[in-house]
Amino acid sequence: MSFDFKRLTSTEINIGEKEKKIRLYVGAAALFISLFTASIILLVIGVMLVATGYSRVCPAYSAMDKNTLETETKSETKEK
Repeated sequence: MSFDFKRLTSTEINIGEKEKKIRLYVGAAALFISLFTASIILLVIGVMLVATGYSRVCPAYSAMDKNTLETETKSETKEK
């Protein structure tokens, strides 16, 4: 796995639906907990998770050329 700094600015969608939901739920929980614990680190992590979950673009995944999008379903493939 190689890390490419030029791909960090890519805005291609690289987060699948399952991971999007996980990022949004965990990020919201981290934001909620950070309000009561006054943890700046937890607040930053929560904001990053919610932002990447909402936009479905992860700069770290882009730099590592990783993609968690689901492949086409079998029904879509049969129609073509």
